[in-house]
Amino acid sequence: MGQLLPADGRELRVTEARRRFFEEGACPDGELPNEVLRSWLRCRDAGVDYLANGRGDPEGRSELAEARERSELLLNNASGVMEHVYEQIRASGSMVILADDRGVILHSLGDPEFVGRAQRIALQPGASWSEGARGTNAVGTTLIEAAPVEIIGAEHFLDRNGFLTCSAAPVFSPEGTIAGVLDISGDSRNPQRHTLGLVRLAAQMLEKRLFEIQYAREILVAIHSRPECIGGLQEGLLAVTQDGRVVGANGIARALLRQLPVCPEGIGFSNVFRVSFGVFMDRCARDPHALQALEPRAGERLFSRLRAAGPLLGMSRAGTRDDEAGAAARVQSARGARPCDRRTGEITLDCLATGDPRLQLALDRAARISGKDIPLLVQGESGVGKELFARAFHFSGPRAEGPFVALNCAAIPESLIESELFGYVGGAFTGARREGAIGRIQQAHGGTLFLDEIGDMPLGMQARLLRVLQERCVTPIGGQRQIPVDISLVCATHRMLRDAVKAGTFREDLYYRVNGLTITVPPLRERSDIRSIVAKILETELAESPRAGQVRISEQVLEFIERYPWPGNVRQLQNVIRVAAALLDDDEAEILPVHLPEELFGADPMDDAESGRPQAAAAPQPAAEAPAEPSAQARSLGEIELEVIAAVMREVSGNVSAAARRLGISRNTLYRKIGRMH
Repeated sequence: MGQLLPADGRELRVTEARRRFFEEGACPDGELPNEVLRSWLRCRDAGVDYLANGRGDPEGRSELAEARERSELLLNNASGVMEHVYEQIRASGSMVILADDRGVILHSLGDPEFVGRAQRIALQPGASWSEGARGTNAVGTTLIEAAPVEIIGAEHFLDRNGFLTCSAAPVFSPEGTIAGVLDISGDSRNPQRHTLGLVRLAAQMLEKRLFEIQYAREILVAIHSRPECIGGLQEGLLAVTQDGRVVGANGIARALLRQLPVCPEGIGFSNVFRVSFGVFMDRCARDPHALQALEPRAGERLFSRLRAAGPLLGMSRAGTRDDEAGAAARVQSARGARPCDRRTGEITLDCLATGDPRLQLALDRAARISGKDIPLLVQGESGVGKELFARAFHFSGPRAEGPFVALNCAAIPESLIESELFGYVGGAFTGARREGAIGRIQQAHGGTLFLDEIGDMPLGMQARLLRVLQERCVTPIGGQRQIPVDISLVCATHRMLRDAVKAGTFREDLYYRVNGLTITVPPLRERSDIRSIVAKILETELAESPRAGQVRISEQVLEFIERYPWPGNVRQLQNVIRVAAALLDDDEAEILPVHLPEELFGADPMDDAESGRPQAAAAPQPAAEAPAEPSAQARSLGEIELEVIAAVMREVSGNVSAAARRLGISRNTLYRKIGRMH
């Protein structure tokens, strides 16, 4: 009961302040928190009606979609943080809210009963909670104050919102601007003492994640004046290029370095600290986990540690001094580079770079989140190489030595997918093995779980998967004990999951959980690097052959490959080259049109033209018919042979296999003879 008195006293004080402010026009100095009084004054000056119903209509679906697209990076990375926060306040009659830099609510999670009350005042996705739209409230006031704010009960400007207690903190972008707001809202009759602290910590977690993503290609250095703060949320972070330019600093780092001015071109490391970047990296290379002392040119001594070395390639940019380039190379050597092996799938993202701009963008974005706890969603048509991309992502990160476990959600019957994913204990169901089975999720512990065609996963399984991703624990079918799992999640789909969410076939909460970063692998027909792809496929196919490096592809075939629409994408191209290489005789070293599978020539060129696809190369045609009554002396045996082949080809409508069977020769031999007819 004693705990209620301070709250009651505060409520009476705020009620009296409202009466004086709204009825008498007095300024209740000292009776309200300073940020609340400033907000009330702003709202009155702006003409906000404190008696307004405060309802308003949320933006339509298209406007909400546009707002979410504007803040895609923020939204994708906030979803996991929000789920973590919600687990801490579950069943407290509250909700967690993410708003953008304009105050538009992007996403929310909450207890159903309170969510229903909140919707009556439009506290829901799509609604604007800026001060101009809703008066004093935690989201809108935080955007203006640029600092954490708590608004309790009658401190809200609108009478209608007086039942709320809201705690919000700004989320700053790596550049130092406000990217959005995290908020926890609940019933004012049940305020939680530590809510503001919880939301501040959540905002710091999100800020750190955004910083690490933006500067994932750079070297990250953690700094603080107290060594125990290194590795925690209070550490400062610097982003440094390989040639020693500081190009990024989070708010804590800027404060520690007395508002360090960071410009896009960066500032020299040695202009900030009394040591060259090369010397610093040398120390880190000797012991990457040790704390290093750094003497700033302005301010007190700091402790530091190399947090992430980025994709150091052991080579310097223009202007890099020898000692700095050498230090970078030694750090890379310590990390260990993994060679490409396309036959086993142990390849890295760098191995997939073949010159196509769209693919390179996808590779660069994926590389930025390698090693971070951020799910990757790979989109693209069937056959474009989504699983290969996922493998490259796995082998490019710190989990490369762990398992890569793949599951195609569309290829497994719905009755089996649950046991495949989660495993089961012995005797869990009829037909179960006595010793039980470990599921794919548990198999991926310490490595990467790849869920192909996740858009085809049954809704019931989606709910269970979401729980696993939230709790990082899996319970086998028939089991009682939760088993902790540590996995990196990569999903792939040829569907548009946003459309599936709208259609109700894919859970919205799971969509935001798996959609940490979305990349799209372009279809083969739209890529500009087809010749490079062909060269790599041929190299892989002949890697173990004595003819490795001796076979080439004719210009005519390469031109055909560039024109063909490839409905099966890279998978189809790989099969074509594999067949063509197999059709080569021992004395042949060049793949010609006669070595291409005959099914490639079955498409009607007019169909291709009408569909807008590149036309396929014309099928090999038999030679023109010989004169009706040729002179026997004028014809050689070779000419007679070709005439017979032409006649048989006409009889079987150009079917090479049927013609070869009728002539009693191999298809390879027939291909060679047809080639001489042109």
